[in-house]
Amino acid sequence: MQEVIKIYSQAHPNIQLKAIPGHFVTPNSHVNYFLDMTTLKSRLSEASMVARELGRQVMVSTVVDTIVCIDGCEIIGAFLAEELTRAGIYSRNAHKTIYIITPEYSTSGQMMFRDNYLPMVKDKNVLLLLASATTGKTVSKAIHTLTYYGASISGICAVFSAANSIVGIPVNSLFTTADIPDYMTYSSEKCAMCKENKPIDAFANAFGYSRIS
Repeated sequence: MQEVIKIYSQAHPNIQLKAIPGHFVTPNSHVNYFLDMTTLKSRLSEASMVARELGRQVMVSTVVDTIVCIDGCEIIGAFLAEELTRAGIYSRNAHKTIYIITPEYSTSGQMMFRDNYLPMVKDKNVLLLLASATTGKTVSKAIHTLTYYGASISGICAVFSAANSIVGIPVNSLFTTADIPDYMTYSSEKCAMCKENKPIDAFANAFGYSRIS
C-alpha cells in the first residue's frame, strides 16, 4: 500500500476524497484504490458540504419521500434531506417531510425492512444514497429489494461512482473515474493484479480496510 492521495472535488474545493493505491478485496470485486470516506461521512462540516453539492445535482427531481442510506451515509442523508426540503422538493408524505432510513441486512446479506419501516418505503419515491458505486451490484440489489417492498426509485446519489447510470437510472456523484483515471475494478476471477501476482494489501468494505500482515 502506498501513501494517501488527496483528490479535491471540482465542484467544491473544500471537499476532498482520500484515495489509497493498492490491491484491495471488497465484497463484490478487487480494486486498485481504497477510497477512504470516513471524514466525509462522519465530520459535520464535510458531510454538510457533500450533501449541499449532491442536493444541487438532484434538485431537478420532483418527488423525494424517503432517503435510504447505505454505507454509513446517515449524516449526509440528514443534511441532504434538509437541502432538498429547503429547495422546495415536493414530498407526498402526510407531514410533507423526508424520511431518512437505513436498511437492515439478514445474515445472508439480503437487504430487508421490518414492518414498522414499510410505511416509509411502500408507495414512496426513494432516493438511494451511498458512499461509492463501483460494480453496481450493491445498488442493483438495493433497487430490486426496494421495488419488492413497493418503492419507486427516484434517484441515486453517491460520493464516488464508477458508473454513469445503474439499471437505467442516472447516478449523481461528486467524484467519478475522471478524478481517478487509473481506477480499476475487477471480478475476483479476472483480477489483473492477481494475474500479475501482486499480493493483496487489505480486505475492504464500507467501514474501512484491514491490512493483511
